[in-house]
Amino acid sequence: MARWSILALPWLIAGCVSPVEYGDIPHSAYVAPDRCNPKASDEFDDKGKPFFFVTSRLPDCLTENISLLNHRGDKVRYGRFAGPQEVADKPGETAQTIPLSLTDSQQWWTNLADKMRAADGRVLVYVHGFRETFYTSSRDTVQIARLANFTGPVIEYSWPSQGALLKYPADETNMYWDERNFRKFLMRLAQLDSTKEIVLVSHSLGARLVLPSVEFVDRNVANSDSSVISNIILVSPDVDTQDFERDATEEILSGRRVRNDRRITVYASLNDRALSISDGIHGYPRLGRPRCFDPFEAAKLKAKNLPERCYAAQPKYAEAIDKLALTIVDTTAISRGRSGHSNYLLSAPACRDFAAVVNGERHPEGRVATHLPHVFVLPPIPKGEKPDHLAICRRTE
Repeated sequence: MARWSILALPWLIAGCVSPVEYGDIPHSAYVAPDRCNPKASDEFDDKGKPFFFVTSRLPDCLTENISLLNHRGDKVRYGRFAGPQEVADKPGETAQTIPLSLTDSQQWWTNLADKMRAADGRVLVYVHGFRETFYTSSRDTVQIARLANFTGPVIEYSWPSQGALLKYPADETNMYWDERNFRKFLMRLAQLDSTKEIVLVSHSLGARLVLPSVEFVDRNVANSDSSVISNIILVSPDVDTQDFERDATEEILSGRRVRNDRRITVYASLNDRALSISDGIHGYPRLGRPRCFDPFEAAKLKAKNLPERCYAAQPKYAEAIDKLALTIVDTTAISRGRSGHSNYLLSAPACRDFAAVVNGERHPEGRVATHLPHVFVLPPIPKGEKPDHLAICRRTE
């Protein structure tokens, strides 16, 4: 009975998907105030806002403090933000908010370039996934920067996810709608004289925004420019595994890109419940959840007393140039949280590994090799050990 309930879940969810509501206020009214459309001559106060953001979300400039809504905006906007802060909400109550300021785009790019020059040209870009608000994705961006102790500028790219469980189809639609915006942003970032290395991190559905955009940049700018996108990290990617093998490994991980030090690290877990649902909806395995679609392959693994897990393949040419183009880290044994979808921010072993990869390490300590040279597992935490996951992952600061 439980098995049939799980199998029926995608269809139940599909039948209960809630529509996107326009709202009671015209969207043009939200962006009408001048502070929603800053000019280069305007004063910009970035004090106490160390992080950068680019967004296609609709801003609400009618309130005292600008906020970013879950609707599509009329254009791409730029700004700075700080980590979550408590503010007075109702009498005797407080709420968490993200302080932010919008700025003119040219001023934003100038400030970013200055920050990069001071950090040897390194920059980190984070693209969130499904079911995120600007608050939750900003909170995670700040945690990533803190966890990795990243010294260069950190940019959050925030597309209009609806931030709701039953809005998955709308999120998919908005993600594809935003691809043009993101690829134009990524191309400009790659071509900046100050850019020497882009660490590109995506979570969940965000990988489907990132991968085609990297391909676009590769096709449309010089090799020396696009090769600065060198360290690509896909966390729990909601991407068709075979699609990734066919397109990404032939284009994004072409021989010349890998020779120029480009690599992709994938974090995957068989215990990822969110990707299990996506797997059921789409019919084929997700890159972030190594289910064996081929029952004969699963049977062969079982006969060899190996876990029945099937992963994306390493590009064939990788051995010839003696570089791992693709590394997959299996976090099944150390999954945490209700969904097992964010181990990189919730599970101590995954957090340590992720922070090391952000900082350029190719073989962090703690990984265990498998029968596949490009696949590693993070082993279970030894009995008796009780790591402070939130402190190690720096979730609670």
